[in-house]
Amino acid sequence: MQKIGILNSHIAKVLSDLGHTDQITIGDCGLPVPDNVLKIDLALTLGKPEFIEVVKEVAKYMQVERIYVAKEMEIQNPTQWKALHSVFPVTEVEWVVLSEHEEFKKMTKQSKAIIRTGEITPFSNVIFESGVIF
Repeated sequence: MQKIGILNSHIAKVLSDLGHTDQITIGDCGLPVPDNVLKIDLALTLGKPEFIEVVKEVAKYMQVERIYVAKEMEIQNPTQWKALHSVFPVTEVEWVVLSEHEEFKKMTKQSKAIIRTGEITPFSNVIFESGVIF
């Protein structure tokens, strides 16, 4: 049995299978999951686990090169926006702010997986693009 790291076997596998520029999405409990994209459902109850809690844990184990978020997060969920920036300062990761949430949802079709949290605040969704460690 693994004793450190992400214990969820589906998340651990997706992370270990990522190559350069592959993408994964972490979303709130309302984000739709496109057909043919793996859904890893962590939602337990409304609000649990929180979006930022899952983001922080995935960030420990993934080399993130680029982050995609919808413009609506900054405007309609500034608390989440600030929390995400505290995990990924703009000096360390390239941020791409998409013009609208609909564009974000279209991009999720490219994700290797969507991790569904129990988050219930609007626009708590992010796409991580994998970098390389060398």
